[in-house]
Amino acid sequence: MFTGIIQAVGEVAAMQPSGGDLRLRINTGKLDLGDVALGDSICTNGVCLTVIELPGDGYWADVSVESLNFTTLGDLKPGSKVNLEKALTPASRLGGHIVSGHVDGVGEVVSLHEDARSIRFVLRAPDDLARYIAHKGSITVDGTSLTVNAVNGAEFDLNIIPQTMAETVFGDYQPGTRVNLEVDVIARYLERLMQGDDAAKPGAGSLSMATLAENGFLK
Repeated sequence: MFTGIIQAVGEVAAMQPSGGDLRLRINTGKLDLGDVALGDSICTNGVCLTVIELPGDGYWADVSVESLNFTTLGDLKPGSKVNLEKALTPASRLGGHIVSGHVDGVGEVVSLHEDARSIRFVLRAPDDLARYIAHKGSITVDGTSLTVNAVNGAEFDLNIIPQTMAETVFGDYQPGTRVNLEVDVIARYLERLMQGDDAAKPGAGSLSMATLAENGFLK
């Protein structure tokens, strides 16, 4: 588990195809690896990766076909910048929100413009994730915990302060940039719980308007 508070910006040092998936080498820059052991997790652009080697100035991780297909890790190349966060400990401050490192979908930067000293970003989420994105709710973008300022269909606004621009990969974003999105885990579980016993039925998926009406949430 993670908080979505980025601890360092790393850089892709090497990418090695291996048996149909990928081995990824990340140089971690200012991230302190003194308390990291083999098998530990590091959130890399929002994706929870397991450390398999520690060469001293970074780490190696295996990236599965599943992760390559459903995240932006396959878009990386040597020299690409990535957001990094080590896993939570019992003594960690939860400065952002609960982040699992399990990407729900890939979004896209639609536009950005200056808003006083901040930068206002508009991003578009996949249609099937739009229902989980709420005004003033939390969302994770490439591992960064952020507050949603406004929602318009599958598009949502983020206000990125100078500190976040300087200490994350947001400074490299342009219209068309693809980003990893993780929605608030509470919304995911709430949807599942509201299905009640129907959740155990084959083919049970997202909530329908009929289910909401049957349970008294619609009139």
